[in-house]
Amino acid sequence: MSTDQQESVQELDVREVEGEPFGHIMDALDAVGEDEALRLVNSFEPVPLYEVLSKKGYQYETEQVADEEWHVTIRPE
Repeated sequence: MSTDQQESVQELDVREVEGEPFGHIMDALDAVGEDEALRLVNSFEPVPLYEVLSKKGYQYETEQVADEEWHVTIRPE
């Protein structure tokens, strides 16, 4: 990706998902292209997800933006 090209970021807010959001997250990641990223918005830091992401070849950056709001930006390696 060239430096003058804006990265496309898809956003998935799982705070309103009833039950386990894991399936929603995996579906969204399947739709992300090589030059795109997925920003996951969650109410807590999704630590159990990190190992899964690493095993599947994703890199991620986590930022707590509010008391109950975390953003995890996930990109293919």
